[in-house]
Amino acid sequence: MKINSTLLGTIQDVSGTTVRVVLSNESPEGLTYVNGEGYKIGQIGSFVKIPIGYNFLYGIITQVGASAVPENQSDNQPYGNRWMTIQLVGEAQKNGRFERGLTQYPTINDEAHLVSEADLKSIYGQPDKPYFVNVGHISGAVSIPALIDVNKLVTRHSAILGTTGSGKSTTVASILNKLSESSKYPSSRILVFDIHGEYGSALKDRANIFKINADTSIGEKELQIPFWALNFDELCAVSFGGFGNDKDKNTVLERILKEKTKSISNHPKNGVAVNNISVDTPVPFSLNHLWYELYKETVGRYYRSKEGTAIENLAYETDPDGLELMGDPLTASPPLFKKINTNKDNGDLVGHLPSPTLNQSQQLHNLGAKLRIPRFDFLFKPGPYLPDQDGKTEKDLDDLIQSWIGSDKPITILDLSGVPSTILNTIIGVLLRITYDGLFWARNLSQGGRQRPLLLLMEEAHNYLNHDGSALNVVQKIVKEGRKYGIGSMIVSQRPSEINSTILSQCGTFFALRLTNSSDRSHVTSAVSDNLEGLTSMLPILKTGEAIILGESVKLPMRTNIKPPTKNRRPDSQDPIVFDEIDTANSLVTGGWGNRMEEDPNYEEFIETWRSQNPKIKRIKSPEIMERQPVLSSNIASIGYDVDSQTLEIEFLNNSVYQYFDVPEHHHTGIMQAGSHGQYLAQNIKGVYRYSKL
Repeated sequence: MKINSTLLGTIQDVSGTTVRVVLSNESPEGLTYVNGEGYKIGQIGSFVKIPIGYNFLYGIITQVGASAVPENQSDNQPYGNRWMTIQLVGEAQKNGRFERGLTQYPTINDEAHLVSEADLKSIYGQPDKPYFVNVGHISGAVSIPALIDVNKLVTRHSAILGTTGSGKSTTVASILNKLSESSKYPSSRILVFDIHGEYGSALKDRANIFKINADTSIGEKELQIPFWALNFDELCAVSFGGFGNDKDKNTVLERILKEKTKSISNHPKNGVAVNNISVDTPVPFSLNHLWYELYKETVGRYYRSKEGTAIENLAYETDPDGLELMGDPLTASPPLFKKINTNKDNGDLVGHLPSPTLNQSQQLHNLGAKLRIPRFDFLFKPGPYLPDQDGKTEKDLDDLIQSWIGSDKPITILDLSGVPSTILNTIIGVLLRITYDGLFWARNLSQGGRQRPLLLLMEEAHNYLNHDGSALNVVQKIVKEGRKYGIGSMIVSQRPSEINSTILSQCGTFFALRLTNSSDRSHVTSAVSDNLEGLTSMLPILKTGEAIILGESVKLPMRTNIKPPTKNRRPDSQDPIVFDEIDTANSLVTGGWGNRMEEDPNYEEFIETWRSQNPKIKRIKSPEIMERQPVLSSNIASIGYDVDSQTLEIEFLNNSVYQYFDVPEHHHTGIMQAGSHGQYLAQNIKGVYRYSKL
């Protein structure tokens, strides 16, 4: 090959967008140089250009090979019969913009040339354009930024896919940090469904975080989802459970509609009236009161010998003072009824109600338990959204929606790690439906999606977007129709094969990180708009944090090194350390098999977290009490101590914070005065005192 020559070979076969090139004898094996830059010839995933008149066609190498030649042809083909397969992806006028798609095809003997770094810079966009975000750099070309078109990323939907440990969560955090830069996008709006509570620490300075058992001292807010905002089917799924027959279901439907009608009569609301209300209309009503009345009418027993209707003569048990145990709808305490008595000699005759409202009582027992269990308070006791008996609430849905998608911060994180697993799928579907319905009907208003688009990020999507997930229907509607109303989705999953194929096929951009499972890879290959099986076959060998980005938001498919965010903006998704490679004195972690066995383990606190369904035990001190002092150390950032509770708090340089309990004050003095804070911690505190990670 001549110096600065880019010729690779000539085209010998064209089949649709697949082109076969025979390498020229002037194309030596190995490395070649163009303008002082070295290029490896025949690399899978590298680019090729084909001059056609005033245009260049661009393609990606998906396959290479060579075959032997007859001995009498060895002088003419000293390198053998070498070939490569190229997948065409787009075209550009010479010195012009690259565009996806083709207006013409190459023909036999057209030349194929390698693409230089200068060519790539002109193709991949311009960093100074505000609608591009830089998420890293092209693999093997550090000087070329990986630019994503925000216009096509947000509303045309995207997917971030990669196996566990591939850098998926870090990639998500990096993209969210870029999309929420206030200097560039002052009105960006992103709603994150965080299944495992990973992103709060990474985005706390630019996000409102809603979670169950929120720590308000650090700015978290209570997650509250009023039950009356659910439609009838959703409410039944999370409260009553399944009904054994249509009669019971219709009875409950009629009673809920009656309660909502009464509520709207007592407390009128804009947009709804008594004559147009339905059972699905989001109108407050008292579920406790409804449960209490249904319970009495179904489970109750009555005095058969007394005059009046059966429901007027309920036979309540009495306490030692003779007071009837009538229960309490506010606390969901069920009434207690006397035992059945059919013998007059044993006192008043007591029997079952002749016509119970429901044929089965199990649903009422299920609902009563949920109304009492604290884990369901976010749904059935939603603070200022809880209706009284007449349906009056302190706040309405406008306050709720504004707190989620209308706050002064660009990101809202709905931390769903505390939601009971039995209703998680339904709750995610509820949140998505409420958000979509609100933006759909408000599409022409200033806070609607058309004027201020919303990006919905769905973590661990394979858990609820499979073939029977309750959130499936609403997400299918979002990916099919959301673009028209300014609602985009970003699907994040480690198992794309478990996600409904309709949803993946509607995603315009894919961030494909390492995927080792063949079934997962085939789903990605079938979903991408480009015919790039050869490129997606590289997914098993990608490095951690490396992704192949394909689709509408990039000029060309590109293999990219995603730039991770700074350490204080990374998600809490790291694997636990089994054995730390760093010595204990300089370690940034507390646990692991390499530390001493804890001398006095306390499983009382272990059980406390389980019973309360809250990983934060009561004895942990809040930031207002615990003031830390910065220190100079190779692994510790600051140290705090509370004398009254004898709690030592250590902040490590990786931003993780631990509290050690029952630590005598002399150890606080000792660690502050020690020449090596990390060594003192390792020798005197780790493995000796109980601790909890904050």
